[in-house]
Amino acid sequence: MGLLTIGAFARAAGLTPKALRLYDQVGVLAPAAVDPESGYRLYDREQVPLARLVAQLRRIGMPLATVRTVCALEPAAAAEVITAYWRQVTVDTAARARVAAVLVDHLSQGGTTVSDSNHTLAVRCAAGCDVGVVRDSNEDAAYAGERLLAVADGMRGPGGAAASAAAIDALRALELTDVPAVDLLAMLAGAVTDADATVRALATDEHQPATTLTALLRSGSQLALVHIGDTRAYLLRGGELSLLTQDHTWVQAQVDQGRLSRDEAEVHPRRAVLVRALGGGPRVEADLALRTALPGDRYLLCSDGLSAVVDRSALRETLGAATDPAHTVRELIAAATAAGAPDNIACVVADVVAV
Repeated sequence: MGLLTIGAFARAAGLTPKALRLYDQVGVLAPAAVDPESGYRLYDREQVPLARLVAQLRRIGMPLATVRTVCALEPAAAAEVITAYWRQVTVDTAARARVAAVLVDHLSQGGTTVSDSNHTLAVRCAAGCDVGVVRDSNEDAAYAGERLLAVADGMRGPGGAAASAAAIDALRALELTDVPAVDLLAMLAGAVTDADATVRALATDEHQPATTLTALLRSGSQLALVHIGDTRAYLLRGGELSLLTQDHTWVQAQVDQGRLSRDEAEVHPRRAVLVRALGGGPRVEADLALRTALPGDRYLLCSDGLSAVVDRSALRETLGAATDPAHTVRELIAAATAAGAPDNIACVVADVVAV
């Protein structure tokens, strides 16, 4: 038969006999035959590639149960499982790294316990959407909750509204999870990956929906920001209005490279062309950042239906008025409408308050 003993097969595959016996016991890699008298395991040379695959999967830390699943799949499907596994490893590693950094920073200052300030801040917020003056349908979506704020702008066409709604729905589950501050970015990164997959699943033979997304997820005084596309996040603090995001558009890329001025970009015919979006391109690529909220902060998340027609000074004036978030949302939509509102309008206003 030309079968190899377990020792010879182990050397050929780069494994140990002990590992091979374990893989047989758990159903990952069974021998081609077992000698009925001695009980020795015998392997076929054609099993070497599979054994080497198992060895590599174990080297990246994949659990045996997952290895067994991968080995039973066709190559393309197996590659998808490995990709999903490694993505989760990356997220988990990043989360642990942040925990370690927090502990090192805290202990280096002589502390022995880590304080939790989750009870000191609250958010008062409101969201609003409007179809605008020109459009006859709405592809924008907005959400405002105690812990999650989000705005999405679906690309015009079939599936745009479904794409923006699906992107926000994928994040809303995070609001129900008690997420420690150090895990915020990791949780958001995973949710955005899920959102991208959900939007891609809406594709038809004729059209692939896509959407932008800008969101803030809060734990105590920590805010995790995720951004992809040309929806925006602003912060009004101490009377100064700051833009927290950078548009992922073709014209912004030209500005960054010095090929266009900001004034030229504002009137360029390709100013709305996106270079990043959920559901668009070969893979999702979102910006992630962690911020510390302070009492008195006012955040604005909006689609380009607001930011493209209402200038920064007008936004600052409206946000700076001593009005509650719901009234401010209405004022912002009214300002965009007065400016012609050629696109859908979506915005979220959130005030950080001490309790």
